[in-house]
Amino acid sequence: MKAALAQLAPTLGAKEKNLRKLEKAVATAESDLVLAGELYLTGYMARDAFARLAEPIDGPSVKVAAKMAEDHGAHILFGMPEREAGTRRLYNTSVMVLPDGRVASYRKIYPANFGPFEEGLYFGRGNELTLVDTKLGKIGLLICYDSFFPELAKAYALQGADILAIVSASPATSKPFFDRILPARAIEDTIYVLYANLVGTELNIVFQGGTQAIGPRGEDLGKARDFEEDTVLAEVDLRDVKTARTFRPTLRDTRKEHWEPVAPPYKIRET
Repeated sequence: MKAALAQLAPTLGAKEKNLRKLEKAVATAESDLVLAGELYLTGYMARDAFARLAEPIDGPSVKVAAKMAEDHGAHILFGMPEREAGTRRLYNTSVMVLPDGRVASYRKIYPANFGPFEEGLYFGRGNELTLVDTKLGKIGLLICYDSFFPELAKAYALQGADILAIVSASPATSKPFFDRILPARAIEDTIYVLYANLVGTELNIVFQGGTQAIGPRGEDLGKARDFEEDTVLAEVDLRDVKTARTFRPTLRDTRKEHWEPVAPPYKIRET
């Protein structure tokens, strides 16, 4: 299959404008799977406006994206602030809309709340992993800082995930870390890692990019240009996952008695 990792600069608070930009990227890429960044719908630094801009998963913005997926025959993944139905609670959520009309969502388990990051002021913590079973393969969803916790990626891989799809809003100061840990997640779990970051400047944060695709043995399948909007087009062949797991059987050799004590008992929701 063909994956497109769209490194885009959203406009703060302009949901309709950001959706139009996303649709243009989807139409241009002509790909089976398209990723955009964390909180792309509103921009990452919307701050107090999140309470006004957030929507439930069945809200108008997701419906627009679902129509986009149907029209272009693409699986589309992007970040948004989610308002839990019937409550005032907000979550930093990754949403996948599928061409068949299904919608899957994942709430960030580890909201970043240190240094320049203020997610803990606005968002609750998710407590479930989401594994999406698609015609493209099984896709595990993560968001940005979640990548630093290898037990999450391992849990997905042990459940049969072929791909980790990670949306991110990582600033330039964090790029060297992601450049190191993303290949590690791919190699240690013999899994494709598809990572889409924001780009541009929002208030006091500069997003450098760093969008990239990595094969299940750590292969560099494409990287976006720094500090500008760009799209990485990557070929994903799930037969390579089987090959990688044959030659380096890390999942087969994972010992339950050592792994489970460090892996919190998150539920894995299959969609």
